[in-house]
Amino acid sequence: MAAVTDYFGSLVFDDRVMAARLPAKVYQSLRNTIDQGAQLNLDVANAVALAMKDWAVEHGATHFTHWFQPMTGITAEKHDSFISPAPDGSVIMDFSGKELIRGEPDASSFPSGGLRATFEARGYTAWDPSSYAFIKGKTLCIPTAFCSYGGEALDKKTPLLRSMDAINRQALRVLRLFGNDTVKCVRTSVGPEQEYFLIDKEMYKKRKDLIFTGRTLFGAKPPKGQEMDDHYFGVIKPRVAAYMAELNEELWKLGILAKTEHNEVAPAQHELAPIYTTTNIATDHNQLTMEIMQKVADKHGLVCLLHEKPFAGVNGSGKHNNWSIATDTGMNLLSPGDTPHENAQFLLFLCAVIKAVDEYQDLLRASVATAGNDHRLGANEAPPAVVSIFLGDELTAVLKSIEEDVPYNAVERTQMKLGARVLPRFPKDTTDRNRTSPFAFTGNKFEFRMLGSSNSIACANIMLNSAVAQVLKDYADELEKAEDFSSELTALIRKTLKEHKRIIFNGNGYDESWIEEAVEHRGLSNLRTTPDCMPCILEKKNVEMLTGLRVYSEAELESRYEILLENYCKAVTIEAHTMVDMAEKEIIPAVESYIEALSSTAAAKKALSEEISCCYEKKRVAKLAALVDQMQAAVDELDYTLITLGMTKDITDQSILIRDEVLPRMCRLRAPADEAETLTAKKYWPFPTYGDLLFGV
Repeated sequence: MAAVTDYFGSLVFDDRVMAARLPAKVYQSLRNTIDQGAQLNLDVANAVALAMKDWAVEHGATHFTHWFQPMTGITAEKHDSFISPAPDGSVIMDFSGKELIRGEPDASSFPSGGLRATFEARGYTAWDPSSYAFIKGKTLCIPTAFCSYGGEALDKKTPLLRSMDAINRQALRVLRLFGNDTVKCVRTSVGPEQEYFLIDKEMYKKRKDLIFTGRTLFGAKPPKGQEMDDHYFGVIKPRVAAYMAELNEELWKLGILAKTEHNEVAPAQHELAPIYTTTNIATDHNQLTMEIMQKVADKHGLVCLLHEKPFAGVNGSGKHNNWSIATDTGMNLLSPGDTPHENAQFLLFLCAVIKAVDEYQDLLRASVATAGNDHRLGANEAPPAVVSIFLGDELTAVLKSIEEDVPYNAVERTQMKLGARVLPRFPKDTTDRNRTSPFAFTGNKFEFRMLGSSNSIACANIMLNSAVAQVLKDYADELEKAEDFSSELTALIRKTLKEHKRIIFNGNGYDESWIEEAVEHRGLSNLRTTPDCMPCILEKKNVEMLTGLRVYSEAELESRYEILLENYCKAVTIEAHTMVDMAEKEIIPAVESYIEALSSTAAAKKALSEEISCCYEKKRVAKLAALVDQMQAAVDELDYTLITLGMTKDITDQSILIRDEVLPRMCRLRAPADEAETLTAKKYWPFPTYGDLLFGV
């Protein structure tokens, strides 16, 4: 069996391959483009294309594709072969620099939010040289941006790269003020922890709701769920372990730094975490990870569910976005060091994050808003919909001393003593972790815990990068004019803390009293649903910030509003239609069949003796008949609402109708159906139950 070090990155055209295959001048020019954003000329592109093609063909590739991330939330690709005709009737394998740097997919068939009319088909993909090309199957995949004929971004990579440029520009300005002239580039880095469920494929195929929507729309609570906490970090079952082993191998071949794997809290739930890397690469890798998770699962007779809430009553799945800022010289700008109270540079960058999260909390919440995530946020498994920051006791005390202008008494670092001589002693952290916080400082990075498991991490990081970039710009504008940098710096940090300390909360985010305090006393926003969140995108302060940093144009922001609300409406509408279909064609007929069987049993008993009461059958038939009536009434009510929804043209009005009427009526249909499941004999129930799905692997 080959060692991991032998095949890691074997399917990636990475720096090792480029250094070995490209002429020295070409390689250096490409590195300047990747590291410093230098312009790429066509001669370099041609040389890179030739080397890339030769390498890909050696690895069995026959085609290439510009791999991009449209606003569908998944990736897209159009494959072209390397073959070109030769004069003698044969073919040669060819790939030019022009083909590498630019593609031309149809832009009219992807979500554009009004940026493109249906008849306006031309769009472009543009090579992102900072994210390495890779081979998938027999296809060379080239990570690219995607834009319209007019240059508007139709994807998630383009604004992400713009936001990275913005935070780089502003962070460099701040670092120059501290006398740091050696840093050439500042990058944000991300490590997204990915949660997911694994269920048996044959069971999956028997459930229309899972097939059409990715989550169960019906399902009674099983006798055992996650009450015993025995699944979390438990022994990994052989079938799952085999899946994880192959998943790791496939990810490692693609240079994806899969590091940690374990069972999560809910039965059948698991997690994979990578080592974090540059944000746009981490985003590409996470999209690939989700795709490969599902492909590998299929090979093992499993289905990987990435929906945020596939099962009611047990934990849903999130994606924890570990975010930090680092320089090209290896300096982590969010590392406090041993004496954070004396580390002025760290304190300024920390304050920039605090101010950014407070001023743009609505944008951060909107960046993770989806129909699926609405079911998860606020439950005792995920952060609340209210955004807050956890800093821990030590940093909170440091900031309080600065705000109040009093000496800071450093927390003594103690040793953990576990009471047995054989057990090692080790340094105890100066602060605990807080898993209920939406945005928690965890040593040298922030963990943004609100993302849903199927989300692209691009959206959250675009808003986070941009918000921090704006604050750093404000800081640089002010400090560059300072006559006394040191005193102005202290005053700026103190001012930030006084004005934005409301966003800092180190307590239990699951506590209802916190939500009341946050909203009523601190003035924080509580945007519970996607229709509540989306208008924030178009608020004046947010538009001015995002357009001022050149991350989005106004037209691009308006398109995102339309696209995200449309996705929400489509997702819930499909769920509602699926519920109606399952209730009318599967659940109600199944219950009525059982009613008929019970009635036949009662009749047979009566035939034996008139003295037999058939009490059980009569009560069960009466109860089930009442539930059938409730289900049919709920179906009719939901059907009528869907007709009204279909006649509603405005997307904002549609989303409000879904939030206020469709979703509550879906709940009213589910309640009697789930109760009927508990009363119906198993052989009559038309599809696998929660017990089957959660404990069937």
